[in-house]
Amino acid sequence: MDEHLVASLALASLSHHSAHAGTIEVHRFPDERAFLTAARERFKGALILQTCNRVEILVQGDGPALEMFLAEQGRNGFTVLEGTAVLRHLLELAAGIDSMIVGEDQILGQMKKSLALATEEIAASPLISLAIDKSVHVGIQVRRRTQINRGAVSIGSAAVALAEEQIGSLAERHILVIGSGELGMLVAQALAAKGLTAIYVANRTYERAVILADKIGGRAVNLKDLYRYIALSDVVISCTSAPHPIIHCDPLQEVMRERKWPSEPVPRPLVLIDIAQPRDVEDGADCIEGVRLFGIDDLRSISEENMRSRKNEAERAREFIDEELDAFIRLMNRQAGDDILADLYIWAEMIRVRERDRAIHRLGNGDDRTREVMDDLTRVMVKKMLADATVAVRTSAESGDLASAEAIVRAITRGDKLCFRNDA
Repeated sequence: MDEHLVASLALASLSHHSAHAGTIEVHRFPDERAFLTAARERFKGALILQTCNRVEILVQGDGPALEMFLAEQGRNGFTVLEGTAVLRHLLELAAGIDSMIVGEDQILGQMKKSLALATEEIAASPLISLAIDKSVHVGIQVRRRTQINRGAVSIGSAAVALAEEQIGSLAERHILVIGSGELGMLVAQALAAKGLTAIYVANRTYERAVILADKIGGRAVNLKDLYRYIALSDVVISCTSAPHPIIHCDPLQEVMRERKWPSEPVPRPLVLIDIAQPRDVEDGADCIEGVRLFGIDDLRSISEENMRSRKNEAERAREFIDEELDAFIRLMNRQAGDDILADLYIWAEMIRVRERDRAIHRLGNGDDRTREVMDDLTRVMVKKMLADATVAVRTSAESGDLASAEAIVRAITRGDKLCFRNDA
């Protein structure tokens, strides 16, 4: 790779590769809109991506400034990347290589959703938007050119596989899914093919539980009846977006007492899988007799097996990413050049409007047609006069020579002396 990234980008990452679920939970930002509001005051652009096993912060700025900002937010321990490493990370993320479940497709939707939120909060600069759009595009191409997602499991189906590891076949079992969002849908889809006796779906909004239950042939239940259905279930998989635990120790302990058969000294086991972030299950639930509690970290064994089975496809994906990286760098540098060009065109527009208005004034009270012609004429003249300078600035930026791009604009707008480097 010969290209050099001059566009200023930094990324802070904390994921399952470097931290356990509890650490990731502590570092999450519960109010993403508030975070973006604060970030846009410090950076030209910002975006936050949070999933069940990662927190990623992308900014248009430098690494030290990002680290300082996160420290002020009470967040330390992130791995901070700059320059080309940021682009490679985004491509690997979108391709599914960096995911806990290699090849999963959900990351593409999550990246687009993060960009939509940043755009809505006026935090997504053109450079940030371009970086995410290009990454998602490459991620889609990776899936078309390789089989990295062929038969891939998701976090949801991995949770179901974990349940099967614990109690064997799920046929004839009762399963409760709590949450009807994206993760809940993935869990429910994975369960639907298992020939279960009963799938219960609980959600804070009952109507959404009904919609999901209808799709999979399950039964919607009201969240106020949660513990009643926990008592009836062999497996509970919880994946809500609640900001606090929804399964508490005291009522859960009471449920487990009810699960004791008269002839048995211990309660009937309950497999409780919490894949929410932040966690849905209150600390201490794993100490209750009969409860087998599992979390995101317990899916690692499944993800490692998934990685082994997809190793060749992951390597093919990396080869494609290597091919795309140079083009990605040039694209980002061109956008950086356009940011410099903005100053040139603002300067030119101020002169154009001033001289247009002077000319119209000299003509007297010109009619609307005269004003329209004068406006079109001056716009075309400015565009044509700046055409060669625009090409020069963009060409310099694309090749990684941002200094020359800036010098060209300063020479035009300020009259600075333009010095050419002698490379001979």
